[in-house]
Amino acid sequence: MTKRRVSLSPEVQGRIDQFVESVDTRLASNEDTAAVVQEVLARLHGDGGVYDRWQSGNQISTDEQVRLDAYDPRRVTVKADHWAETDAEQFQKSKPLQWLWKGFDVSPLARDLAIGIPFRQMIANHLFAEAGEDLQLFHGITFSYGHNIEMGDRTVVHGDVLLDDRGELEVGNRVSIAEGATIHSHGHDIVDQTDVSIYRTVIEDDARLASDSMIGAGSRVGRNAMVGAKSVVHGNVPNHHVAVGTPAKSVKVKPGWESVTDDPGTLEDDREERHIEYTLSDDVERIDEFQRNLTPPDADDMPDS
Repeated sequence: MTKRRVSLSPEVQGRIDQFVESVDTRLASNEDTAAVVQEVLARLHGDGGVYDRWQSGNQISTDEQVRLDAYDPRRVTVKADHWAETDAEQFQKSKPLQWLWKGFDVSPLARDLAIGIPFRQMIANHLFAEAGEDLQLFHGITFSYGHNIEMGDRTVVHGDVLLDDRGELEVGNRVSIAEGATIHSHGHDIVDQTDVSIYRTVIEDDARLASDSMIGAGSRVGRNAMVGAKSVVHGNVPNHHVAVGTPAKSVKVKPGWESVTDDPGTLEDDREERHIEYTLSDDVERIDEFQRNLTPPDADDMPDS
């Protein structure tokens, strides 16, 4: 893709670099990460003065205190707090960084690429299991934890993309993920919705996911493969193939790559090979939020048609 090079004045660029580096340094220090996140978000959202008064021991109003509480990841709840299979120790480390990502993304700065791209790269370096270099991570990306994502160099993730790492996500080098795509790593039993299975989902080097495509849990999109817009993948997209449809099928091999791959049509489904086993600790409270009766009716009890 041909793009125009855009640069800021040295003065503006210098301020951006200084800001990102200061937060990066604090996150890497011995400071309490949650406390750093609270202060950074308070200042990003215009409550720096309130934060300073509070830190000085001065009285603040109830609504001001509620706002400061909302910047503190220790005083908020997110979906992952309720999931039974969550690694509590790991999540306590990643939750503040996830909250910083979310809080930054709803700040006025988030859509400015000059600061948004380097700031998200900086958070990814601390949060992801592996974060490559020169990532382009745009506004509106959401994820389950963040700490189960591996991402290679020069990968681009556009806006409003879901990276579901409730299981594990492996995203290679130079991958392009377009707006609205969703990549899943967990699923629910078709009968008992509370029964959750987690998988390792793999997007290999140079793959391309078009707008609003969906990659099912445990699937693999091969090297240099492409998934068409609004397509739904359950299984494997072979290297260099173009897959489209619901469910997705291979419709062609990328021009020039015909000699190194075959055309299978229906995608092979070996997702169970990437299934991740887990056990729940004894202290986890089992909660059925739906309270459904999952026992199939006996045929003799069914009313006559």
